[in-house]
Amino acid sequence: MASRSLIVAAAFLGFLGVALGAFAAHALKLAGKPDEWWRTGVQYHQVHALAALLAATLGAPRAGWLFVTGTVVFAGSLYLMALTGKTWLGAITPLGGVCFLAGWGLLAHAAWKRQSSLDVGISG
Repeated sequence: MASRSLIVAAAFLGFLGVALGAFAAHALKLAGKPDEWWRTGVQYHQVHALAALLAATLGAPRAGWLFVTGTVVFAGSLYLMALTGKTWLGAITPLGGVCFLAGWGLLAHAAWKRQSSLDVGISG
């Protein structure tokens, strides 16, 4: 069963990712490294918004919340670095990456446990 709050969080991340990508494309005048940081943040933000949504629909809320947390820490630190130029924030970014990795691991575990319900219509 999907968690309503996780689906809402995933949808919010997806919305915010699109908005921040558009903001970068149309309003920010970033050049060089800050632009790369921003784009990387948006890319991971979007991918993990969808991953959180998938986790919610597969009934893997711990994985989903790790994706949400990872997005806030990973993408958030990159956004802040791009906006402020404070590169020490880069020390925080890998913590978000660890959340992403743990989330993917938990999602794989949840899918493996539910394999029989996911194999609908597949003959071997």
